[in-house]
Amino acid sequence: MNTLKEAVQALVARRADWHLNSVRSTGSLKGSATSEVKMTHRSHNSKPRGRQNRQLASAQTGERLQKILAGSGYGSRRQCEGLILEGRVEVDRKVVVELGTRADPSVQDVRVDGEAIPRLKLIYYLVNKPPGTLSTNRDPAGRSRVIDLVPDGDQLFTVGRLDRSSEGLILVTNDGDLTHRLSHPRFGIEKTYVVEVHGHLTDQKLKQLRKGIHLAEAFAQVVRARVKRSSKNSTTLEIILNEGRNREIRRMLARVGHKVMGLKRVALGPLKLGEIPVGAYRQLTRDEVRALRRISATTSRSQPSQKKSSSTRRRT
Repeated sequence: MNTLKEAVQALVARRADWHLNSVRSTGSLKGSATSEVKMTHRSHNSKPRGRQNRQLASAQTGERLQKILAGSGYGSRRQCEGLILEGRVEVDRKVVVELGTRADPSVQDVRVDGEAIPRLKLIYYLVNKPPGTLSTNRDPAGRSRVIDLVPDGDQLFTVGRLDRSSEGLILVTNDGDLTHRLSHPRFGIEKTYVVEVHGHLTDQKLKQLRKGIHLAEAFAQVVRARVKRSSKNSTTLEIILNEGRNREIRRMLARVGHKVMGLKRVALGPLKLGEIPVGAYRQLTRDEVRALRRISATTSRSQPSQKKSSSTRRRT
């Protein structure tokens, strides 16, 4: 009897063990399924891999498309914005017309008019512009241009402009980003001019130039103006601007009653014209390029009373 009772107890115990193991196994399987579901869920929500991931990141953190184009020699940023708006620019074979679009040409295919943008070697020339030479890249009349004075000029452009009658320092480059920073009034890059005028300027007229004068399109004022020397019939001035409206110096001086007889730009920020002959050019040194980049990255206009003009390339 005892033996039978023990046999029954042993059978019950084995069935209990079997049931417990089944529960554990089922739980483990459920846990594995849950884990697999979680892993699948994570994989569906993870970021794209490889090139697709890099392209997505470029669209969010890359450089603005007009800046990329300007740095590849397609003109100033304003000119490159025009290319985008005209539908001539593609990113990864898709036409882009949004000015805020960002891209990274190292991982994305950026094209203009169907051709991949080149990786240009940046060139910087300082030119002593002669009077009578045009700063524009295009002239239907075929007159002498500043870009004709340097090698491969048709692939370059001037940084800002000097009017046809003016002379002196002007940069020629294919660096569109630096051109934008040196030309746009927002960055307030100082430009120094030596100006010869008919007659003699009084202290009151010099103060008026510093205080500001209302021109047709905006309020204009010089940063500094001083007399360098005077002769019987003329005065030579040093004038510093941090903007560059169309023929601004000539118009301001005309408003105070003096005609400009000669105008020469002798400095652009830290860059000096020096003794370079009229019509000649030289390449900038690395230190000069760094200095221009540094000042254009840190300088900004701090004169709220001035009304900024919309144009980025002006003649003075």
